[in-house]
Amino acid sequence: MSRPLLPLFALVLALAATRLAAGTVVVTVKDDKGQPVADTVVSLVPLDSAAAAVPPPAEPAVVSQQGEEFTPYVTAVAVGTRVSFPNHDKIHHQIYSESPAKPFAIPLHGPGAEQTLVFDQPGIVALGCNIHDAMSAYVVILATPHFLKTPSDGTARLADVPPGRYRLDVWHPRLKGDPRRDIVVTADTAATQSISVSLKPDKRLRRAPDGGGGGYK
Repeated sequence: MSRPLLPLFALVLALAATRLAAGTVVVTVKDDKGQPVADTVVSLVPLDSAAAAVPPPAEPAVVSQQGEEFTPYVTAVAVGTRVSFPNHDKIHHQIYSESPAKPFAIPLHGPGAEQTLVFDQPGIVALGCNIHDAMSAYVVILATPHFLKTPSDGTARLADVPPGRYRLDVWHPRLKGDPRRDIVVTADTAATQSISVSLKPDKRLRRAPDGGGGGYK
């Protein structure tokens, strides 16, 4: 009676062994003054095999319109992820992108409106608002399961990475140059990568929180 359980048990052991054999890559991104850089998307692209398929999450990512700004400024998602755009302002917005990875236009929509789109091609999508020119944000769509966006301390920890050779890609909206590099991930080890980047000046117009009372009514 127990024999049918053997294949399942073997599969569980194989999956556990694979997980134990995985490595970790810790990436720290700092600017040329040694300060940590948030909103940097770091990703690992395998060089010896195709990237594993990434099932999109069940829940959509969210890019809000609030205070006449997009929040968050940078969103990193896997290919096929749905992204929701709720309007939390008291005014109208009209979101659009002309980026090749996802050209679209969400018609003029008022407070409380929300629309969801599927981002099904890898690439960088720059967002804007036809009503408020100062609004800008980015959605980074990746065809690899190994990616993260750096928080305020500039450090991303990529766990459960199968051993092998990878290209470490680094992207930021103000990045100058291309700091990508090839790395080797080994089993059961943590590799640390320190990336120094040069950034263009931040020309965004930042608004003080006021409930989004101005602009198009």
